[in-house]
Amino acid sequence: MDLRLLCVGTLLVLVGDSWAQQEGSECIKANAQSCGECIQVAEKCGWCTDENFLNQGESKTARCDDMDSLKARKCNAAKIQNPRGHIDIDKNKPVTHRSNGAKLKPEQITQIQPQKLTLTLREPQTFDLKFKRAEDYPIDLYYLMDLSFSMKDDLENVKNLGTHLMKEMQGITSDFRIGFGSFVEKTVMPYISTTPARLINPCTSSHNCTSPFSYKNVLSLTDRGDQFNKLVSQQQISGNLDSPEGGFDAIMQVAVCEEKIGWRNVTRLLVFSTDAGFHFAGDGKLGGIVLPNDGKCHLENNMYTMSHYYDYPSIAHLVQKLSDHNIQTIFAVTEEFQPVYKELKNLIPKSAVGTLSSNSSNVIKLIIDAYNSLSSEVILENSRLPEGVSITYKAICKNGVVGSGEAGRKCSNISIGDEVSFQISVESQKCPSHGRSETIKIKPLGFTEEVEVVLHFICECECSKDGETDSHKCHDGNGTFECGACKCNTGRIGRLCECSKDEVRTEDLDANCRKDNGTDICSNNGDCVCGTCECKKRENAAEIYNGKYCECDNFNCDRSNNKLCGGHGHCECRVCMCDANYTGSACDCSLDTSSCLAKNGQICNGRGTCECGVCKCTNPKFQGGTCEVCPTCPGVCAEHKECVQCRAFSEGDKRSCEPDCSYLTLIKVKGRDKLPQPTDQSFPLTHCKERDNNDCWFYYTFAVRNDTREAYVVEELECPAGPDIIPIVVGVVAGIVLIGLALLLIWKLLMIIHDRREFAKFEKEKMNAKWDTGENPIYKSAVTTVVNPKYEGK
Repeated sequence: MDLRLLCVGTLLVLVGDSWAQQEGSECIKANAQSCGECIQVAEKCGWCTDENFLNQGESKTARCDDMDSLKARKCNAAKIQNPRGHIDIDKNKPVTHRSNGAKLKPEQITQIQPQKLTLTLREPQTFDLKFKRAEDYPIDLYYLMDLSFSMKDDLENVKNLGTHLMKEMQGITSDFRIGFGSFVEKTVMPYISTTPARLINPCTSSHNCTSPFSYKNVLSLTDRGDQFNKLVSQQQISGNLDSPEGGFDAIMQVAVCEEKIGWRNVTRLLVFSTDAGFHFAGDGKLGGIVLPNDGKCHLENNMYTMSHYYDYPSIAHLVQKLSDHNIQTIFAVTEEFQPVYKELKNLIPKSAVGTLSSNSSNVIKLIIDAYNSLSSEVILENSRLPEGVSITYKAICKNGVVGSGEAGRKCSNISIGDEVSFQISVESQKCPSHGRSETIKIKPLGFTEEVEVVLHFICECECSKDGETDSHKCHDGNGTFECGACKCNTGRIGRLCECSKDEVRTEDLDANCRKDNGTDICSNNGDCVCGTCECKKRENAAEIYNGKYCECDNFNCDRSNNKLCGGHGHCECRVCMCDANYTGSACDCSLDTSSCLAKNGQICNGRGTCECGVCKCTNPKFQGGTCEVCPTCPGVCAEHKECVQCRAFSEGDKRSCEPDCSYLTLIKVKGRDKLPQPTDQSFPLTHCKERDNNDCWFYYTFAVRNDTREAYVVEELECPAGPDIIPIVVGVVAGIVLIGLALLLIWKLLMIIHDRREFAKFEKEKMNAKWDTGENPIYKSAVTTVVNPKYEGK
């Protein structure tokens, strides 16, 4: 019975405290049971260790409050636990400044500072990281070449690459090593032909080729260019069946076989030369290979022996291994495959793509250009972050250029000897579930140097070290007295650990945990303990349930633009409490009317209402940001005619053109076809055609965009042309002459027709005439002939 009375008293205390939580700060609402839990809620939260701090009716959770509230509630500042984080720099060797051209070993060169530091986290901690690109930094370059048959001409040009590249690289570094490897394809069908003859010579009978292979390390990294030339000269072309090659298998082995390739902790370059595409994860199923690539080294006698057993690596797997081993990749590919490898470059950090000529004659220039491009860029990356830890970057690059967000990780156009810096901020949202220390690494992509950052988390208060276990102050030793309050043993609750969770879970006390006599205990968001609700904790410490019945929370309010309360307020008991000048269920409606003010100082030109910072025009005829445009109104063209005329052509009746028409932005265009069209614009516009005092037409289009009035004007007037006398006279004369000639021709034609008709008539009558051939009865022939005897014919 005494226990029941004691628990009822505790119930009153906890219920009173529950009401206080609803009106208290975020720190109180978190319902922290100990100092350690309190300081993990937020950096502003403190814990009062004064034993006599709490008033009657307050729970021990009220000891956790923001600093100002604790002081206002008369907690002595000396008794407030509010630990702060700090930074300790453990290794801070300065970046190398080379003097007198002295040659240094790779381990003597420092490009990044500091090298190691320890961050003690409660609030965010920010430190500066400095990077300086060192002079004469050693370089290891491994040339990985496709030896399928299509690369036959290219092999000839690569045979002397070693000594030539050595000479060119001397201008960049005095410590340069080169290696060579080759690849073709997996040695199974359908990638190669497995017939015995084709396994010996995969090429046609007219060409002798070496047997197909997946990847071969021909020459580990060496500083002897002549040895490179000698071994490469001994290589032979091979062949396969399909167009894509097994280059990803080769890249993976080059990356992970560090000892056999001979990589040093210096700048590592991998030149990948091919004229074809690539197979990647999943393609191995064509050959019955289903095991994923294990990302381990499988070189025996410098040959990759597991190509028939493991599938091709995925792009993501390849990216991880190249990054882990600080290898920068240069894809030297033919122009045909440029688009493919440029897309691949976007997925692989610190990589470059160069266009390889058809016979690889430009390979040296390609390598030099790609190296300069890669080395002039610094991109920071970090190892996997512990749960709840976030990191942000701010770059301060060359010439004071500042980048933030993703751009904060990167600086470009860095020359040898240039120094850049980064501001790095590390924040922890919660303590790790195991351990109190984590380590992360930060490094520039493609470089071996890195910064080791050790993270310590403040998860407990200093006062907890002096806790008194099984203290008599905690109801017969049912808890540990620390930091001025009882931290109850498992199964005990209450301010003084006076209640047992098992003994007080009775129906009469559970009734006090049901809102409005409902059926849900603590709104299903908590447990009923000692007649009051203890709300559940969420993984995200910033998200909390609160209220007498745990009916409230601060994360289930309306959202806008995927932000809680639109980013313009905070959530209290599932209702958005908006900041000033914002309203709405998601605080997405701005009360600021400045965006609705028209040029005349009126809200929406008096033609609408300002809703959420946007004009809603009451008259549907009007449009625009402030309801100033009426595309269908007949007066739009006439209204702006005089201003367009005076500003475009310095004509018209407008006397004070500049002051009256300064509102108009004038844009001249060459012709009417250059005027903007409604289908091409996202803003309303009106086409206008107006006549000036000289009966000339001018054309323009009026529009309002972003509260700016614009007029697009055709720069040439369209005026009626005057008469041309000479063409008229010539035309009249020519017309008269032509008409005369036409009349003569007509008269002549009629006369010809008439004559022909008359002649035809004459011929017809002639044919119809009948002549009589009988003797003429009147005719009498001569009956006497007289001859002159004297006539002699003279």
